[in-house]
Amino acid sequence: MTLTDLSIAANAKMLPIQEVADRAGIPEEALETYGKYKAKIDIASLPPAVKQGQVVLVTAISPTPAGEGKSTVTVGLADAFKQLGESVMVALREPSLGPVMGVKGGATGGGFAQVLPMEDINLHFTGDIHAITTANNALSALIDNHLHQGNELELDPRRITWKRVLDMNDRALRNVTVGLGGPSQGVPREDGFDITVASEIMAVLCLAESLDDLKERLAQMLVGYTYDREPVTVRDLGAAGALTLLLKDAFKPNLVQTIEGTPAIIHGGPFANIAHGCNSLMATKAARRLADVVVTEAGFGADLGAEKFMHIKSRQGGFDPDAVVIVATVRALKMHGGVDKNALKEADADAVRRGMVNLAKHVDTIRQFGIEPVVALNRFVTDTEAELAEVMEWAKAEDVAIALTDVWEKGGTGGLELAKLVQQELEKPKNFSRLYEPTDSVEEKLRVIVQRVYGGADVQLTDKAKKQLAEIQKFGWDALPLCMAKTQYSLSDQPKLLGRPEGFTVTIREIIPKLGAGFLVCLTGDIMTMPGLPKQPAALNMDISDNGNAVGLF
Repeated sequence: MTLTDLSIAANAKMLPIQEVADRAGIPEEALETYGKYKAKIDIASLPPAVKQGQVVLVTAISPTPAGEGKSTVTVGLADAFKQLGESVMVALREPSLGPVMGVKGGATGGGFAQVLPMEDINLHFTGDIHAITTANNALSALIDNHLHQGNELELDPRRITWKRVLDMNDRALRNVTVGLGGPSQGVPREDGFDITVASEIMAVLCLAESLDDLKERLAQMLVGYTYDREPVTVRDLGAAGALTLLLKDAFKPNLVQTIEGTPAIIHGGPFANIAHGCNSLMATKAARRLADVVVTEAGFGADLGAEKFMHIKSRQGGFDPDAVVIVATVRALKMHGGVDKNALKEADADAVRRGMVNLAKHVDTIRQFGIEPVVALNRFVTDTEAELAEVMEWAKAEDVAIALTDVWEKGGTGGLELAKLVQQELEKPKNFSRLYEPTDSVEEKLRVIVQRVYGGADVQLTDKAKKQLAEIQKFGWDALPLCMAKTQYSLSDQPKLLGRPEGFTVTIREIIPKLGAGFLVCLTGDIMTMPGLPKQPAALNMDISDNGNAVGLF
């Protein structure tokens, strides 16, 4: 029988969630159970904080379309720390149904390095993303009702920036018209849908630090402009209280477990190519109160999730990462070395050598933040000894700490070497620094990211982006960090420029203020905030058995 993520998860023995909570030091009064194996954590009922655990950030090189096992390594590393006797928790994002039903898959790890219950987490879990969808679309309904009921705020229907959302890849909804059917059906206007994880409400939920902070951030969200081009916010509509009410349960982090019983908090799920790509601050801070080491991840490569973790999440949260792991795979390095994605299983040590430039850039990026990264070479069964040797020899020559990691097959045991290297980094003094200050001009912040993180030559703004920037400066919103919306496949804004491209210019086509989240989204290339499904969606292979178990879910 061929082992799959689903079969391994189905045969794993889970601990009752109360036992997981006991081991993590979570008292019964702080636990709100959702069945036998899931629970919400009431942060207000936790004992007073007596420690602040060290944070290990797991990031990656630029991935292939199939993903490179970053979440798998994150979970396996946490289990390895547990085997070494560390007090450890893992903090991850919640999966979106879009990629689950599309091509990328879920976000619960894989093999013997998974969080459980895998089926529940990858489908509806505790309903957090549905609550965000509801809150987002409740705001849309209130906006359209305001227009219909007389439009006291003089909101210009042509300049409404708030979109509806759906937790699914559905390209047909990117641009829609609402309010058709006559006067009783509302005011006709153009609208559109984003995927839920791109909603500003998702970012707000992930960056808020209390219910009061959540409510205030929701109130600050921009919904559009008046006929006189003055901003209109959720506060102006009087809707912040209702939105907070809809999110009160979703705001509580979720407690689950790994296959090896390591406590795991999974909460929030913004994409990293169109949002900031990190689990909630509430989850990370709760884990730091409960464990000495917190292993977390940020989406896609270091040019996306890690950069945003440094400049948005950890800055907002008032902490610095204590260590960084960069996940690399032979197959991704071969793709960056010029091998077609359909031929990545074929041995090609020369292509690995050519593709090492991509890993080298991500190592350089993390070093610019003052952290010496550890590379996790995530082993696949198709890797040859010659290919693996190419990576190991490069690391030795470049004085980069590296561990061959086999957590998919061996769980925490396959990550022990990696965990020991990370432990060494955690013991060293830190010299962390960020690459820009929010008060720098938007152009300066863009140039720092493009040149120092992406390795590009320059940045240029379209006429539309220049007009938007002038408006942002007029209202004093320019002193905010940037959230770059960029392809994950390349260091540039062009998906087919693999490896380590140089001399390129990144084009910013739009700059969208997200005042509740507290950042400016800079759209590059043809990045979409509502993805589409592939030609053969993963959903076509899914089913349910006669006894109610999932079929084809990875």
